[in-house]
Amino acid sequence: MKTITLVLPFLFICLLLWAGFSPVLAQDKSLKKATFAGGCFWCMEKPFETLPGVSAVLSGYMGGTTQNPNYENYSAGGHLEVIEITYDPEQTSYQQLLDVFWRQIDPTDAGGQFVDRGHSYTSAIFFHDDEQRDIAEASKRVLGGRAIFAQPMVTPILPVAAFFPAEEYHQDYYRQNPIRYKYYRNNSGRDRFLDKIWGKGRKLFTDKELRVNLNKLQYEVTQEDGTEPAFNNSYWNNKQAGIYVDIVSGEPLFSSHDKYNSGTGWPSFTRPLVAENIVEREDRSFFATRTEIRSRWGDSHLGHLFNDGPQPTGLRYCMNSAALRFVAVEDLAREGYGQFREAFEP
Repeated sequence: MKTITLVLPFLFICLLLWAGFSPVLAQDKSLKKATFAGGCFWCMEKPFETLPGVSAVLSGYMGGTTQNPNYENYSAGGHLEVIEITYDPEQTSYQQLLDVFWRQIDPTDAGGQFVDRGHSYTSAIFFHDDEQRDIAEASKRVLGGRAIFAQPMVTPILPVAAFFPAEEYHQDYYRQNPIRYKYYRNNSGRDRFLDKIWGKGRKLFTDKELRVNLNKLQYEVTQEDGTEPAFNNSYWNNKQAGIYVDIVSGEPLFSSHDKYNSGTGWPSFTRPLVAENIVEREDRSFFATRTEIRSRWGDSHLGHLFNDGPQPTGLRYCMNSAALRFVAVEDLAREGYGQFREAFEP
């Protein structure tokens, strides 16, 4: 009788797991994977591990003809060094992962990456489904059309293959061996190349592109931490329904639902529309300590956060109109923000 008592709960749990009722399994089903090759996998882990919604970044091998490769023989088997990213698409999109990926590599180098030479160190995007393939191809096409690089982009877009995790000592190498990692990174030539192409902030657009696409005030506010005149800007008194996005990156930031008249002459909000797209930084300029607000993907200076707003949050996100672009409700779907349309329906 005691044996039956112990076995029945075990069988019941197994049935629940098989039927898909496990909260852990349900959570896992919402996660996706992305796989990139960008040369030395030591250098590729860190940029992705800091992104919202990324739960794991593993170094490994992919693309060869041998099974269970290791660090001693993966190159002979035709494998590339890759990273496999597990992420929540509700917090970070595949396009955003690609934006980070392109800013870590030289996509014009068919012979390796920086100091590391040979096929095993070449770059590649391994897509897990048709949607990832289409997004990757479009991303590569758009980036190539911007003429940022002197040579054509050669990074291939390939179907995902078997992933073989690298040895434990390769995982999070930059954390486990920070001194050796910094020495290697500084001497690899990677950062010198990336700083030359993108600038030290690794921004979505080069400074030249920003100066062409932004007017003088927009550039001054977003790139030089400027402030526009109060009561003399586009949105301080805008009462239309819609959302406000970053003028540089287009990432959604605020909603008209949370906008209020603060009396300051700048557009003010009680909360962000997508909290993950907002970055807070300490600002000690002008002999005071304030909280600066920047966009995560565009790295645009947006404004400042204060604690004198109305309830329920008590917050005032005081933004610059010059850092924002307004998208009206009727234009949300057409401009790719259809997921926010439901919030405006009666």
